Amino acid sequence: MRTQSRRRPRTALLAAVALGTLLTGCWVGAGGAGSGGDSINVLMVNNPQMVELQKLAPRFTEETGIKVNFTVLPENDVRDKISQDFANQAGQYDIATLSNYEIPIYARNDWLKELDPYVADDPEYDQQDILEPMRASLTGDDGKLYGQPFYGESSFLMYRKDVFARQGLTMPARPTWQQVADLAARLDGAEPGMKGICLRGLPGWGEVMAPLTTVVNTFGGTWFDQNWTARLDSPEWRRATEFYVGLVREHGEAGAAQSGFAECLNNMTQGKVAMWYDATSAAGSLESDGSPVKGKVGYAPAPVERTESSGWLYTWAWGIQEASRNPDKAWKFVSWASGKQYEELVGDEFGWSNVPAGKRASTYANPAYRAEAAAFQEMTKEAIEGARPNDPGVQPRPAPGIQFVGIPEFTDLGTKVSQEISAAIAGRQSVESALRKSQALAEKISEEYEGR
Repeated sequence: MRTQSRRRPRTALLAAVALGTLLTGCWVGAGGAGSGGDSINVLMVNNPQMVELQKLAPRFTEETGIKVNFTVLPENDVRDKISQDFANQAGQYDIATLSNYEIPIYARNDWLKELDPYVADDPEYDQQDILEPMRASLTGDDGKLYGQPFYGESSFLMYRKDVFARQGLTMPARPTWQQVADLAARLDGAEPGMKGICLRGLPGWGEVMAPLTTVVNTFGGTWFDQNWTARLDSPEWRRATEFYVGLVREHGEAGAAQSGFAECLNNMTQGKVAMWYDATSAAGSLESDGSPVKGKVGYAPAPVERTESSGWLYTWAWGIQEASRNPDKAWKFVSWASGKQYEELVGDEFGWSNVPAGKRASTYANPAYRAEAAAFQEMTKEAIEGARPNDPGVQPRPAPGIQFVGIPEFTDLGTKVSQEISAAIAGRQSVESALRKSQALAEKISEEYEGR
C-alpha cells in the first residue's frame, strides 16, 4: 500500500539535501555551462551503458542539432549532486539519471516534469512497449508518468555450469537459499582458488542492502510493518542476516566486506567464484565478446525461502527537471535514449548483448537480440515481469519497494544499516550487535511515520 502526501518527510529530505550541500561544497561539472538554446545538460551515472551512450550521442546531435553536455559521476556522487540540483530547482541540469526509488519521491515534491503530454504527442515512442513493471515504477502517486527507463533489471543467480557439470552438481530449476548454501559448500575449491559464491558486502543502501533485503523478504522479514513499526529485531530479520553473513563468510569471495557489484563481476569473470547472486544486467558483461566465461554461465531465478519469487526491480531512468530551460529538447533526448532505435544503434555498434535491455517487450522479440542474448534474455524478462514492488514479502508494507523502502529517509537509514552489516561480514561485530544498532536507527523513522 502506498501512503499519501508526506509533508514532514519532504522537510527531512530537503534538510538532508542542504546538509549534503554544506558537506560537499558547490562543485560544478562540465555540464555547468551551455544549457539553453540548442544545448541541454545531462547528469548521469558512470556505468558502462552510459559510457557507450556518450560515444553515440553525436548521432543524436547530427539528427536534431541539439548539443548534449554530459556530467558523469560515480553512483554515490551522482545521487548527491542530482538531489542538490533538483531539490533547489536550480535548473543547472535538464536531465538526470534517476532510479525507480527516487522518481516517485521527486514527483511528490514537484521536482520533475510530467511526461504523459510528451508521450501523447510522440506516438512513435510506443509507451505500451515499455514493460508494465517499469511503467508502474516510474509513475507518481498521482498516476502520472515522470521517468523513462534507460535499462531495467531484476536479480537472479548466475553459476558456472561447466564447473557444476565437472562436480556432478545440478542447479535446481527454482533454487532455495538453503540449496544454494549447500551447493556453495560443495563448490569451494572446485578449481584452484575458487570460492562457492559471491555476495555483496560493500556498505551502501544500493550495495549490500539490495541483495540482503531480498533475502530478508523471502525469509519473511520486513523493514517496517504496515503500521510503520520497525522490525529489524524480528526473528525473520535475524535468521536472514545470519544466513547471509554466514554464507559469505564461510563460502564467499575474499574481501567480501569491500565487494560490491563491480568486484563480484570481476570475481565471476576471472573464475574466482562458482556462483553469484546479483543484478540481471550483469549477464551482458559475462556473455560479451572477450569475456573468459562467455558460454560457461547458467542462470536461475533469485533463490527463495517463503515467497514464490524474490528478485528485485530496478531501473536507471531519465527524468527531466521541472526547472529545465529546455524541456522540449530534453524530451527529444530522453525519447532517443530510451527508444527502440537507440537499442538498434547499440546492437549494430557494440553488439546486441550490450543493448540496455530490460525495459521494452520488443527487445525480447527481436531475433538479433534473442540470438546473441540467448543464454539469459528469457530469464531476465521473467524476473522483471515477476517482480512485485508493492508486495515483495509475506506481509503488507507501508511503502513500495523490494530492495529498498520508498521513503526519502531510506538513503540515510539504509546506508547506516549497511555499515553495521558490512562490519559483521568483516568479523568486527556479531550479527546480533549489528541488528540491535540497526533497529535503533529504524525506530527513529518509525517515530516520524507511525499513525499516518
